[in-house]
Amino acid sequence: MREIVLDTETTGLDPAAGHRVVEIGCVELENHVATGRHLQLFVNPERDMPEEAFKVHGLSAEFLADKPRFAEVAEEFLAFVRDDVLVIHNAEFDIKFLNAELGRLGHPPIPLERAVDTVKLARRRFPGAQASLDALCRRFEIDLSARSLHGALLDCQLLAEVYLELRGGRQPGFVLDAAATAAAAAAAATPRRYREPRAHAPDEAELQAHARMLEKLKEPVWLA
Repeated sequence: MREIVLDTETTGLDPAAGHRVVEIGCVELENHVATGRHLQLFVNPERDMPEEAFKVHGLSAEFLADKPRFAEVAEEFLAFVRDDVLVIHNAEFDIKFLNAELGRLGHPPIPLERAVDTVKLARRRFPGAQASLDALCRRFEIDLSARSLHGALLDCQLLAEVYLELRGGRQPGFVLDAAATAAAAAAAATPRRYREPRAHAPDEAELQAHARMLEKLKEPVWLA
């Protein structure tokens, strides 16, 4: 099963107020586990960068000035995510921004129902507990040392680990199956030693002992 962990960084909180996407991060999962394939796109928002947003992700207008506009990376983004399930922390926020960008280009919107919202997963599993990405990483003992600022790709990589834990973590059976498979392969590759067949016919003393035992039994089936 292919899923895409997705995150965006933006110039603000509301696309209806003119805010734009400035970074897209995607991490590919197979059966809830990261495959190593990912996508990171920096986007020129064609506007200024508010100080509040800069403090969150550290992406300045100067850094983004020579990056492609969303119209230039839209096809690359859509080709990577395809029609697969999207795993997003607070899905409504990111999909709202992506749909605003896609709508400007005449692309159909991404349905919210296509997303697995890890905030909702976390709140169902841990009612009343904090559900931020930082809090979940601390709960599952996932290393946060590289996260001094928000970053779409880094956050996707962290969220991929969180998502695996929310789904139950790595199943011990997978490890045991792998070990058993390796042991069987090793056994099959080991040369077998030939042994001479052993004699199993009873000797005379054993035959006499058996006959005496039968005399003590009432209508033994062996004599029928």
